[in-house]
Amino acid sequence: MLIESRPATDPEIAALVTAQQRELRAADGGLDGQATLTHDDIHYLAAVVGGRAVGCGGLQALDGDTGELKRMYVRPAYRGRGIARQLLSALEELAFQRGHAVVCLETGTYLPAAIGLYTSCGYEPISVYGEYVGNPYSVCFAKRLPVAA
Repeated sequence: MLIESRPATDPEIAALVTAQQRELRAADGGLDGQATLTHDDIHYLAAVVGGRAVGCGGLQALDGDTGELKRMYVRPAYRGRGIARQLLSALEELAFQRGHAVVCLETGTYLPAAIGLYTSCGYEPISVYGEYVGNPYSVCFAKRLPVAA
């Protein structure tokens, strides 16, 4: 597996984000107003297997100190292989390189596998923030990145 940088406009990233949103709508029962669009200021990483992007994740700066994970997704046929964990690690490294001390994220209460991944990788629950305030299905997490020696 290869993890590589991709622009937000990459067709494979767009296809993965569309698949992610479709899967989220199926999981949450089609909650109104929950689908979000890609943003040009998200820096995407793609997990590539056999020349095909099978997973993605993005990093968006909230401020100089904090990056937010966006669009973590691995196609169902490729789950259980550690791809999401490797993407998460690569995104944390990207956040560190960009000078972020903290990485935060939002996920849904109806996504126990995602919550399990994040907590097993050292993310701790935080108060719901930003656009997620008022969404009863949102849970947020954050992780402080190690300080460079």
